Amino acid sequence: MKVLVTGAAGFIGAHTCRQLLDMDVDIIGIDNINDYYDTALKDARLDWIAEHENAARFRFIKMDIAHREPMEALFKEHKFARVIHLAAQAGVRFSIENPHAYIDANIVGFMNILEGCRHNQVEHLVYASSSSVYGANEAMPFSVDDNVDHPVSLYAASKKANELMAHTYSHLYNLPTTGLRFFTVYGPWGRPDMAPFKFTKAISAGQPIDVYNYGNHRRDFTYIDDIVSGVIKTMMHVAKPNLHWDAKSPSPSSSKGPWRVYNIGAQTPVHLLTFIETIEKALGKTAEKNLLPMQPGDVPDTYADVEALVKDVGYRPNTTLDEGIEKFVKWYQAYYR
Repeated sequence: MKVLVTGAAGFIGAHTCRQLLDMDVDIIGIDNINDYYDTALKDARLDWIAEHENAARFRFIKMDIAHREPMEALFKEHKFARVIHLAAQAGVRFSIENPHAYIDANIVGFMNILEGCRHNQVEHLVYASSSSVYGANEAMPFSVDDNVDHPVSLYAASKKANELMAHTYSHLYNLPTTGLRFFTVYGPWGRPDMAPFKFTKAISAGQPIDVYNYGNHRRDFTYIDDIVSGVIKTMMHVAKPNLHWDAKSPSPSSSKGPWRVYNIGAQTPVHLLTFIETIEKALGKTAEKNLLPMQPGDVPDTYADVEALVKDVGYRPNTTLDEGIEKFVKWYQAYYR
């Protein structure tokens, strides 16, 4: 099997490539190595992949998914069996400042992925959606049966658009597609723009941390190994039509076409102040907290109902918060010495 992993130098992408190498599959990894955050960290992730004993099965190509002709040539040359699409312009707050970056990467780029899959007989496309699509929803836990028509950031709107675009291709061309709505992912090699990394960095340096919504957020923090296990299980479980789909009472998470959407998270929301306390414990330091109001585009809580993914693909998160934070902190201290 030959698999394309987009965003291979990213946090989830690099871990996905490593776990795929454990399975002896051939991987083409692509990434544009943009400077949204430290490119040295992205290069180091690629070096980490290259340390795997099966690294000869991995080939990296620097490429931007928004560039149509190179993407067409890539799909035509390699004839991928499966595609794991993780490349995207991430970040809720950045989308308020730089909206065009999200159209280029998340809309135009996703269009190129869909066209590549359509014209080259890809057996299954698994792509990253986001818990951000739940937007103004307040019913907990977030269910794939909930309405997600009220995004509160352009990032969320772009991910909702991906789900709709994928449905169109599943319906028109019988292309199996599965979207995974990621909840807050953390762990070794994590993104510097996310709270776990930012908190650990500041507390380690004895600097104050900004705690938004006065610390009243809850997040469904999910350890990276659990997430990647779910991604790969989903890749192997090709989406199929829902034979019981009823157009008069339509399911938002399935279709008459081979299209599925799932939540993927820990199903255990954690109070933000509790999360910070866990980092403090792992570091052996106490944080100085700047309590601030909620930022535009943020949602107060996230909480994933993952029972559909458990039932269909056998996903089961099993890393506790204490275990996951300890592993992340140890990686952080070793990487930054």
